[in-house]
Amino acid sequence: MTAGYRRYAMGLLLGIYIINFLDRQVVNILAEPIKNDLGLADWQLGLMSGLAFALFYTVLGIPIARLAERRNRPVIIGTAIAAWSGFTMLCGAAQNFVQLILFRIGVGVGEAGCTPPAHSLITDYVPREKRASALAFYAMGTPLGGLLGLVMGGLIADAYGWRTAFLIAGAPGLLFAILAVTTLREPRKQLSAEMRRIAHANQASLGATLSLLATKRTFWLIAFGAAIKAFIGYGHAPFTASFFLRNHGPEIERLASNFGLQSLGFLGLALGLLAGIAGSISSLLGGFIADRYSKTDLRGYVAVPAIASLIGVPIFCMAMLAPSAVMAMSILILNGLLGSLWYGPVYATGQSIVPPHMRATASAILLFIINLIGLGLGPLAVGILSDVLSTGMGLGSAEGVRWALILSTLAGVVAFALFWIARRTIREEMES
Repeated sequence: MTAGYRRYAMGLLLGIYIINFLDRQVVNILAEPIKNDLGLADWQLGLMSGLAFALFYTVLGIPIARLAERRNRPVIIGTAIAAWSGFTMLCGAAQNFVQLILFRIGVGVGEAGCTPPAHSLITDYVPREKRASALAFYAMGTPLGGLLGLVMGGLIADAYGWRTAFLIAGAPGLLFAILAVTTLREPRKQLSAEMRRIAHANQASLGATLSLLATKRTFWLIAFGAAIKAFIGYGHAPFTASFFLRNHGPEIERLASNFGLQSLGFLGLALGLLAGIAGSISSLLGGFIADRYSKTDLRGYVAVPAIASLIGVPIFCMAMLAPSAVMAMSILILNGLLGSLWYGPVYATGQSIVPPHMRATASAILLFIINLIGLGLGPLAVGILSDVLSTGMGLGSAEGVRWALILSTLAGVVAFALFWIARRTIREEMES
């Protein structure tokens, strides 16, 4: 495989992951208009943006990963893209909460077929010493997709409504589906028939993979540490725009008018650029630091996310308590620079802690834990906490969402502890 093709393949996989997250996260900037149009509570927003998607996304990820251990990974990825893009477009046609939940489930079913086979392909494409950087590059799809989802969703919703935003978000996936199937190479095809026969014979069962992972304490520490980070990140995503609209509404209106925008479009642009640019820098930086540090000490793979998790807690709390929207957003830039540092190191550890024939399954198990806890429970928990604080504690919707965001971010201390403890075992448990 030439260096030029490797760069093309990595760029295409990044593009695929960007639209993956665009379709997944566009719902966050649309939360308030959807809530007002369909008459939803905050807990329903959390269920729609989190648990409904995550249950099928996480559960189906494992059998699809098992398929990816034996079948053509580019075809699996292309089929998945077409499925989630179609269901994203259908979200724009939802007439009630039940329909919207069902279509979001469809998005989750499709997206389950993306990252496990993609992680496995990337690990085959690049040498180990560049693995964290390569997976961090792919993981930039998270902040960049979030950026496009927030910016595009906010601007289109202001101009044409939230339903049109879903339709436009899903459309590019059809092109990427074709490119994935026709241009991504399956390295297994380059093996001789005898080598393929041996590789197929040596395929590990799910039970064998779980048995090996049971001996890898590092895997479970990083999995649950990353799950808590995802719990915080996904939990905050549907309510950050709501926080600014409820607590800094007049200031947001003034700022938006200065740019000739409405509040939702301005917030989508501002939060999207903040999260996208800071998150992309953070993701790349995390992979670079981890690869560089781990050349002399493998503990760098977990030290980087540990330190970032701890520092991020007080910074985010300061943003939520800031007296103005401009100050809050400025502080959130620092939080964004820390928030994605864990991507590359965690995913590289998850791929390097098992032998090659177990990598897609190990990735799916890792994502199962991260997304079931993070994406499945994060938005729902923050939504319930916001409702309880708003009505049950009498704080009102503005203070309720503020303190729900603050209290949930305190879980970052637990993530720090889990990553830091993993330093004790990672050097002994890493594979090639």
